[in-house]
Amino acid sequence: MPPPRTRGTALRRLLADLRGPDVPPKALDARALAALAANPSCDRRALLDGAGVDKARLADSLGAPSAFGQSQFAFTRGNAFEARVKADGGAELLRLVHEKLDPGAEPPAAGAVPDLTADGPAGRAARTALALREATAAGGWTLLDHPMLALDVAGTPAFLEPDAVVVHPDGGWTVVEIKSFPMLDGSADPAKVGAAARQSAVYVLALENVAAQLAPAPEVRHRVLLVCPKDFSNLPTASAVDIRKQRSVTRRQLARLTRVEDIAAALPEGTCFAPDLPSAELTAAVEAVPATYAPECLAACELAFHCRERSRARGAVTALGRSLRADLGGLTTIGEVLAAAYGESGDPADPAVAALRRAARLRAEALGTAGTPPTNRQPLPEAATTASPPTATEVAACR
Repeated sequence: MPPPRTRGTALRRLLADLRGPDVPPKALDARALAALAANPSCDRRALLDGAGVDKARLADSLGAPSAFGQSQFAFTRGNAFEARVKADGGAELLRLVHEKLDPGAEPPAAGAVPDLTADGPAGRAARTALALREATAAGGWTLLDHPMLALDVAGTPAFLEPDAVVVHPDGGWTVVEIKSFPMLDGSADPAKVGAAARQSAVYVLALENVAAQLAPAPEVRHRVLLVCPKDFSNLPTASAVDIRKQRSVTRRQLARLTRVEDIAAALPEGTCFAPDLPSAELTAAVEAVPATYAPECLAACELAFHCRERSRARGAVTALGRSLRADLGGLTTIGEVLAAAYGESGDPADPAVAALRRAARLRAEALGTAGTPPTNRQPLPEAATTASPPTATEVAACR
């Protein structure tokens, strides 16, 4: 007699049906979770990531391939640098942690490096939790090389693998992120550091779940160690990065994500995202899931080009950026924005409409066309359905 179906097994079956028969799931990583948390209103990404759909293959099948991923050269260089940082039992890495984060502790003469080998992600996550518990009780320096952590995301477990976690002699835990971009004169590219901080915040949240199962709960330090090559060499240097803000934002955004089963329940029966399906069928399946596109998606999502094309076709103002969208209030399309600016629609008492009309008057005065009907704007509502909507400059002038 087969075992009774539980909520967990039913959800796994649902996600397998969405991926397609015999299609293995693509594991979520911290970088994907950080991007997902940055756009929590996008049901499309939440569902596809939760179901383990390979979005890169899906984008290829839709005819909108993404220029996404890391070059083989950068990948090889990053692996070589990480191996150097962790050589000799992680002696250099532990020295950097001691120097940058815990100078008052006893210097790490020889830290322990426990074996985290186990079967499957769930087994490795359990082995990691046990190693953390043992290292905390031992009261010395311990380096966990590529531990496995679990985090619940929209009702489904995501298994995450940080570069390293260090246990301090006082029992505190620190996340270590190793990157191959350089640190020049003690500082690195702020955009890359910010991305690393958001990624580390996901690891910290997962690590806090492990700590909460122990009594007393160890401290998960809010400063992580970012290790990079020094200047133009291959020598490691490090900087302590405070990720409290990123941690709070990521935790709040992940909590706001709609549960995967709730999104799937609204889909037509038989919806499937298998990459070998006909393009028309795949397009219909993808379009059945609401998406929230913004230009920031181009650097974070494999489906960005497909969603951008659809967003432009609808004339959605989100295609011009989230900050502009926030300034426009209830005006959601470029057609509505231009109609409000030229007095064709909209409530004059609406602050966004009033600002748009004032901007239109100032623009007309600057061009010497005040009092004449606009001739340089696209007709409505056709402007909202063209592949090339009015320029960002036109609409940004209304801000």
